[in-house]
Amino acid sequence: MTDEGTRNERAPVLLGLGANVGDPLAQLARATAGLREFVAGLAVSSVYRTEPVGHRDQPDFYNLVARGATALAPLDLLARVLELELAMGRERTFRNAPRVIDIDILDYAGVTSADPRLTLPHPGIPARGFVLHPLAEVAPEWVHPVLGKTARELLSAAPKLERVDRV
Repeated sequence: MTDEGTRNERAPVLLGLGANVGDPLAQLARATAGLREFVAGLAVSSVYRTEPVGHRDQPDFYNLVARGATALAPLDLLARVLELELAMGRERTFRNAPRVIDIDILDYAGVTSADPRLTLPHPGIPARGFVLHPLAEVAPEWVHPVLGKTARELLSAAPKLERVDRV
């Protein structure tokens, strides 16, 4: 994946956000406000409360998916997302740890990439209820660029998922 800085046209993007430390609802609101600085036309799903995946001994997560468009190239978008997480106090202690905020790039204009810095589409999409439920709400007709299924179809076909409740 090449990264030539800022693009002229806007690319559609899908972002997954989650938080479970502090005031998760306020942090999700702050993160979406921060994303609006570099993602235009941001549409945000409902918030979903979900049980933790992986490291289970922690509070429930609050998750949402945001859809918009950006003039940034993929790795520039990643850099801005990481800066926003850091500014909000994100600390990376261990995989699936509790966190103030987590922002994942789920899809960037249907691009597929195995770049170690940014795998696209996000590999966890098909098996994560905390992504599939809000994704099917905010972008139901989005088509997974590798699997060829819409968000709704992925949700319907998903194996047993973690507990997910709309807030």
